[in-house]
Amino acid sequence: MPPQTIYSFDVLDFDKPLYPIEEIRKVNPQRFEMEQLTAILYVDRENHGIVGYKDVTDKEFWIRGHMPDFPLMPGVVLCECAAQLAGFYARKFDLLEGDFLGFGGMDDVRFRNPVFPGDRLVIMAQLTRLRAGRRAEFNFQGFVGEKMVFSGCMIGVPIHRERAREEGID
Repeated sequence: MPPQTIYSFDVLDFDKPLYPIEEIRKVNPQRFEMEQLTAILYVDRENHGIVGYKDVTDKEFWIRGHMPDFPLMPGVVLCECAAQLAGFYARKFDLLEGDFLGFGGMDDVRFRNPVFPGDRLVIMAQLTRLRAGRRAEFNFQGFVGEKMVFSGCMIGVPIHRERAREEGID
């Protein structure tokens, strides 16, 4: 049985996003094929949560090669959508320092239903633990319609550009 949704769909207004793609680009560094958010719909500062979505088009970079003639959104791309949503929250509201937010790990990831071109993927994330300057942990869920398609937990860690270069992680 899937877990309860982080937020009710009743709080979402798809006609009035809080942050459209132009505003997301001011916070998130991903561009071109790696942009995996269309808009941010809801921010809950009190409970450290956020809801956004990605409109999955027939122009996605993975369409041609991931299940030819049956394009299925790869699980790793679904996880990237959730990471970009959590990363937006962490960077926008200064939870962690650093130039970027990177994956520190993922736990309990479950894929429940496929996501296809033409779907609107709604993603919810909520901060569950913050270790100042070191890591932020989020629970996340993804939905098509109101059907949960994936869920899990992720760890975001700060990446400092200069430190990474000095250590040869460039």
